[in-house]
Amino acid sequence: MKRRIFIQSAWLAVPWASSEPSDQQTDDKKPFAVKKGEGRYHGHIQLKGVNSNVQDVKVSGRDTNGQLAIFEQTGLSPRRGVPLHIHPDQDEIFQVLEGEYHFQVGQEKFQLKAGETIFLPRKVAHAWIQVSEQAKMSVIVQPAGKLEDFFVYMAALAKEPTKEELAAIFARHDMQIVGPPMKPEN
Repeated sequence: MKRRIFIQSAWLAVPWASSEPSDQQTDDKKPFAVKKGEGRYHGHIQLKGVNSNVQDVKVSGRDTNGQLAIFEQTGLSPRRGVPLHIHPDQDEIFQVLEGEYHFQVGQEKFQLKAGETIFLPRKVAHAWIQVSEQAKMSVIVQPAGKLEDFFVYMAALAKEPTKEELAAIFARHDMQIVGPPMKPEN
């Protein structure tokens, strides 16, 4: 899907963005609201393995016929991030709501604080690390892919996976680990 269409899709997810109905919407779909501090499905998804952050599903892929998913991530893992990885089929947008994160996208590095947004194109290796003690981000994924299922799977783990197990979990959810997590900068 072209980037322009992605941006339009993400913008249409905001209720005030357009008075035109989305062409993705069917007659059986109804509007919904998700309250602050709540998730639409699964309750709070407490991750294990990569970090111990909490994911709240705000808009699920099942709400959008797989076209879009929106998550709110509460960062509970200062100085810990995700391995360098690739989503071959999804673009991501992160908006920092609280705190500070550092991102690596390809060879470029970015420092984002509350109110700032970053676009991560599909097929480009990326990683991020939570820098501040408290942090929160909104994550938009288009198309939705298997990221919601990945979060649910990671929350159900009984123990932290080995590097090999983690690589297999990523692969089952259409992601590929291509490097280690970012290191905290001192």
